Amino acid sequence: MGMTGIIIVFSKLEDAKRIQAVLNRNGYENTAACTTGAQALTLLNRFNGGILICGYHMADMYYTELYEYLPENYKMLLMGSERVISQCEAPVVSVAMPVKVYELINTVQLLWDGGGRPGRTEQRKGKRSASDEAVIRKAKQLLMERNHLSEPDAHRYLQKISMDTGRAMVETAKMVLCLIEGE
Repeated sequence: MGMTGIIIVFSKLEDAKRIQAVLNRNGYENTAACTTGAQALTLLNRFNGGILICGYHMADMYYTELYEYLPENYKMLLMGSERVISQCEAPVVSVAMPVKVYELINTVQLLWDGGGRPGRTEQRKGKRSASDEAVIRKAKQLLMERNHLSEPDAHRYLQKISMDTGRAMVETAKMVLCLIEGE
C-alpha cells in the first residue's frame, strides 16, 4: 500500500512549484507538481489517495473534467479568482486567490484529516466492551514503553491511525499489538 500525497496542477509550472514549496515547508513532503490534467491523472497512481490542488483551467482540460476522473480516495481543492470560485460547479472545496499561506495550509489540513468525508461525524453507538478497552489499554501501554509516549500521546496516536485508515480504534490497537509483539 502506497502513501498518500498531494498533486498540484496549474497551467503555469511556476505557480504549481510555488504552492508545492509552501506545502513542503509546512510538512507536506509527498507532493508532485505538473501543468496538465493528463499529467495529473498519471500522477494519481504514484500515491494511494490524497489531495489534488488545481486551477480552474489547465492546458488540456477544465477542473470539472479532472474532477470526473478523480478516484474516490482523492479530494480536490480548487484555487481561483473569487469570480471563478463563485461559479464552481463540482462539489469541491475551493479557496480564492490570492490566498494567504495559513489559509492554504489550514484548508489542506482539513482535507488531509478527512474533513467533509461522509460518515466521519457519526457518533459510535454504545460503549466499548471491557475486552476492547483492555486491548486499547495494552496497545497504549506498549506504545508508551516502546516509543516513550505519554498516555494522551499514545491515545492520540491510536486515534489518528484509526481515523487515517478508517478502522475502529480497537482494530487499530490490535494491529499495533500484532506489529510490536511480532517484532
